[in-house]
Amino acid sequence: MPPIKSKVLINVDLGEAYGNFKGGPDDELFPFIDQANIACGFHAGDPVVMARTVRACKEFNIAAGAHPGLPDIQGFGRRELVLSQEEHTANIVYQVGALKAFLEREGMSLSHVKPHGMLYGLCCRDLDVARAVMAGIPKDIPVIGLPGTCMETAAAEAGLTFWAEFFADVRYNNDGKLVIERKRLPWELEDVRKHVTQQVEESSVTSVDGQTVTFDLKDNLVTICCHSDSPDCVNIVKATREVVDAFNSKMGYI
Repeated sequence: MPPIKSKVLINVDLGEAYGNFKGGPDDELFPFIDQANIACGFHAGDPVVMARTVRACKEFNIAAGAHPGLPDIQGFGRRELVLSQEEHTANIVYQVGALKAFLEREGMSLSHVKPHGMLYGLCCRDLDVARAVMAGIPKDIPVIGLPGTCMETAAAEAGLTFWAEFFADVRYNNDGKLVIERKRLPWELEDVRKHVTQQVEESSVTSVDGQTVTFDLKDNLVTICCHSDSPDCVNIVKATREVVDAFNSKMGYI
């Protein structure tokens, strides 16, 4: 019996277009995912894009979550910025509040919050940043993050539900942290299938140096992330869906 004790879900970062600039192929991805992490305007997305993405989530019955990032549109939220704890907290309140307003217009509830890009990385390694971010999240809203990191610790301290996340299209270092790429590198689909299968079957990954890294998932819900800006992202999501559906079926997690 693998340590994952509930149905595995798939989440994707969406709504990352801005004005006349197109983001990922969101419309092609909606049929294959369970959760959407919707950009809130600081790293990508704008009010019209947010509204359209929320309506699409309602149409496809997808759980809609906030994907707040650092105030870094030019760098797509993947450059490290030095902010005070007060700024981090206020930025989260601002972005989550914006998305909640769009959700309320559609009669929907906020499902979760997942930090974006470099903010996610900072929350994983810097407990002070993680605490400041958690302080901006409503108490009844779950947080999606990397297990065994400062993010999980800060969520527990804040009394927030933590959902453990694996990645279909991100590589890992020997310490279990993510290899952050300013621009997504391509994946072979067979490598995606092996990567995801190892994560759901064994709660482990093979690092970029070939080491096996195991994660303690406790009893947390588990969700697999795919990125809409990865090369060939539609087929990556489809391959992940195949692996996750096979695992859930085998385990009776319907």
